[in-house]
Amino acid sequence: MTTNTVKEAAERMDKALVALQHEFGGVRTGRASGGILDKVMVEYYGTPTPLKQIASVSTPEPQLVVVSPYDKSALNAIEKAIRSADLGFNPSNDGIVIRVPFPPLTEERRKELVKLCRHYAEESRVAVRNIRRDANDHFKRVEKDHEISEDDLRRLESETQKATDSHIAEIDEMLKRKEAEIMEV
Repeated sequence: MTTNTVKEAAERMDKALVALQHEFGGVRTGRASGGILDKVMVEYYGTPTPLKQIASVSTPEPQLVVVSPYDKSALNAIEKAIRSADLGFNPSNDGIVIRVPFPPLTEERRKELVKLCRHYAEESRVAVRNIRRDANDHFKRVEKDHEISEDDLRRLESETQKATDSHIAEIDEMLKRKEAEIMEV
């Protein structure tokens, strides 16, 4: 029962890493990426719809994203949604596709993005530590009820700490890679 708790905690920590990776995907770098438009919701026939469901997104050039709607009548709605998503882009519509040029990042903007990434990484570290705390609290309750011995309690806490340390190291590594990517000119 309690070894399952260690596995469950590790799985929850893995989910925190996946969430961080998703957050990092939304932070733009100097290169164009279709992932930056993942959170854009388009008002499509009165229903907010994710952009990816009504259009294909491609990057034919390093500084350009092209959005090709499946339904040409949604062209203006997609353009409006990209403008109102507050991503700092100025899309242009040629009647067939929408071109979204990526302006080069200034040094100041790069530093802001690094700061944002550090914030996301710290949130993930806190989430991992909270998962560790929950697991350790569970172990202490089980030990208090005399279902496991004190030695087992120490061993389980140690296993949970090892999982926590490895996940925090992975978060730090992800942050380091993302910072290098953002600061690359």
